[in-house]
Amino acid sequence: MAKEELITFEGEVMEILPDARYRVKLESGHEIVAYTAGKMKKNRIKTLAGDRVTVEMSPYDLDKGRLIFRHKDSGSGAPRPGAPRRPQFRRR
Repeated sequence: MAKEELITFEGEVMEILPDARYRVKLESGHEIVAYTAGKMKKNRIKTLAGDRVTVEMSPYDLDKGRLIFRHKDSGSGAPRPGAPRRPQFRRR
């Protein structure tokens, strides 16, 4: 068990900043700067402005956080009905 427990919040990405950082507005109304967690980088999960995310924060610094999950909303990744499909190519 960790010495201090991390706090998780949900929020929305407001702005994409340089160096893989994001400005996130939490449900409580606070704005923080968050960076992408290593597993999200490893699995190449893209985060865009307007995405719902879960942020993990330390109780010692409530101005910075780490994006640990991007929520799948109905409009984020699903193809629109009637939209032309791109052909899928397999890369080797």
